[in-house]
Amino acid sequence: MKAEVLVYRGALVENRHRVSLAVYGREGLSAYAGDPTLVSYLRSSAKPFQALALFLTGAVERFGLTEEEIALATASHDGTEAHVEVAARFLKKLGLGPEHLVCGVHPPFSREARKALEEKGLAPTPLHHNCSGKHAGMLAAALALGAPTEGYERPDHPVQRLNRKTLAELSGTEPLHATDGCSVPTFALSLSRAARAFYLLASPEEAPLAYREPLRRVREAMRRHPQLVAGPGSIDTLLMERLPVVAKRGADGYYGLALLESPRGPLGLALKVEDGSAQAREVMVVALLRALGLDPGPTPWDRPEVRNHRGLLVGHLEARLELSWV
Repeated sequence: MKAEVLVYRGALVENRHRVSLAVYGREGLSAYAGDPTLVSYLRSSAKPFQALALFLTGAVERFGLTEEEIALATASHDGTEAHVEVAARFLKKLGLGPEHLVCGVHPPFSREARKALEEKGLAPTPLHHNCSGKHAGMLAAALALGAPTEGYERPDHPVQRLNRKTLAELSGTEPLHATDGCSVPTFALSLSRAARAFYLLASPEEAPLAYREPLRRVREAMRRHPQLVAGPGSIDTLLMERLPVVAKRGADGYYGLALLESPRGPLGLALKVEDGSAQAREVMVVALLRALGLDPGPTPWDRPEVRNHRGLLVGHLEARLELSWV
């Protein structure tokens, strides 16, 4: 079955964004569109599973980490003042500073945060990087393991080996890996296997015993602090505020969802816009949730408008989704 996002200019379809996705339930693969065997990098959608290392290594107890700090470890955050404050506090508990983060630097995703820095004549720091919480979490796990913090981003570092093992055991297959935009390993799985991992995030009691409590606590931290996971107006935050889901965007058109409740019970979802479009990704995520019986209410991604440089309405985006049920 087919999933695509159409971009209209006037009455004509100007662009088509092809999507592949998988829906995983208690009995296994439940539904799909496109190619559910497509192997793709999860990018930041892997962060909830990378954050499990905080529990598996004992870092949460050793450093007295709060739910806010755990949520930030899963985040692709907008770089607001609140995000930066939590990241700085997280590092302070470790006896470390921003200079220990190897994620690099980019301006905040938030327009308001960017403007505030510009008005003060300040440059962004690694704390503003959307992955600063994930990196703080990896440093915490390294210290808890007694491993060096230097080189924590390398694939052979104990923290990265643990993350790879975790994702292998939750997905049921060994992931491929490459270097992500923030310099740590990113993992690739088939969409159906990635959806299996998100299903276990939705239903931790079905995971291997060692992961049940960590999955539950990561899930609850994200759901109680959705503003830290992304930010005001971001799709992850909006969906978690309105629906019984855990939502996690990834770069280049990837998205992962854990549906705690649905008409078909707990579900795990993974989707990839094959040309990497983030705009098409959001439109398809909302359409998919509605197809599965969850209504987020009005969102900015329902038939979003295309406007030109003068602000004139010239087109719109529209999702076309035909699910094949297994």
